Amino acid sequence: MRTAAFSYIIKAARKAARKVINLDWLNRIERKMGRHYIPDLMKYLCLAMLGVFILDYLPLNRSASALLAFDRARIFRGEIWRIITFIFLPPNSGIIWIIFSLYFSYFIGTSLEHQWGSKRFNIYYALGIIGNIIAGFITGYATNGYLNTSLLLSFAVLFPDTEFMLFFFLPVKAKWFGIFAGALLIYEFLFSPFAYKVALLFSLLPFFIFFGKSAWLQLRMDFRRLMFKINNMKK
Repeated sequence: MRTAAFSYIIKAARKAARKVINLDWLNRIERKMGRHYIPDLMKYLCLAMLGVFILDYLPLNRSASALLAFDRARIFRGEIWRIITFIFLPPNSGIIWIIFSLYFSYFIGTSLEHQWGSKRFNIYYALGIIGNIIAGFITGYATNGYLNTSLLLSFAVLFPDTEFMLFFFLPVKAKWFGIFAGALLIYEFLFSPFAYKVALLFSLLPFFIFFGKSAWLQLRMDFRRLMFKINNMKK
């Protein structure tokens, strides 16, 4: 009986999470966008990150990442492209891992785009970019890392039972990836410098707007279900 109750509550939370993003103001923005959006946005972002990663390995006087990174002082000196080009910086990883990292980001991003539609996904990512730009002008630091992590959180809310093969043999559901990513973000917020805290909060702005309390409710219910199963195993 208790198991059935838990299952009902969790399903209700997930249903609420799906409804939260149906906001009227988002619908109005989508209508006003017309054709001014980028289909397959995540594909182009991942290709750009891969291109920058490759350029960083070339024997140039200055790395591509250094030329594209957000730098408030240099922006004020005229290097205005840095306001936006930081979104093309690849994750810090080795040659082998970068392929898996970008493919994972591509899969997450395109799945969200198929669920929401291209316009809404563009709005989500644009909100994250704007948030980072604001954070960058406040503290001097902006990054695309936290924004891309927020995509994983969104995926975990919408597709909690999707399984990934961790290390190619261990099936792990998306919701546990989301919980782990959320825990890392909390840890970074608590122990990182102020500039990183601001960038993290502004990067998660679209996630909070799209899901709000319902995402927290779902994660809390999943955690309680896990504790319930553990307690039953001990009996």
